[in-house]
Amino acid sequence: MTTPRPDLAAMLAPLARALMAAEQPVLDAHGLSMWAYIVLLHLHEGPARGQGVLAQEIGADKTRIIAVLDDLQERGLIERDPDPADRRARVLTLTPAGRRLRDATQADIQARENRLLDRLPAADRQGFLNALATLAALPRQEITGD
Repeated sequence: MTTPRPDLAAMLAPLARALMAAEQPVLDAHGLSMWAYIVLLHLHEGPARGQGVLAQEIGADKTRIIAVLDDLQERGLIERDPDPADRRARVLTLTPAGRRLRDATQADIQARENRLLDRLPAADRQGFLNALATLAALPRQEITGD
């Protein structure tokens, strides 16, 4: 009789916590909080139409993300411009400095990750990354069944 595999969350949650702990010194070296880095990563995909929309898209509390956005704007890493479709709203975009910082931070984080991924045979590594990308791209409601 085969032993049942652990649940996905039971395997992924400790791994995710360890990966976040491994990222923290890199984020600190680049002067970023985890939420600031998440914002920079998300805005790389394109502008966000408002703070509330951005908060929802990244799973952040919209009242707490304001301080992160204020800091990123003060540092010249993002811009908040009036939305031409709705002057009450702001469109958030990365600046060239924000893009450079995101790129440098991501390169350093992925260099650390590569040391971990190097423990897997090449075919397993690529399969793992492909499977993870596929699952991560699923809409939340498809995973939760809501």
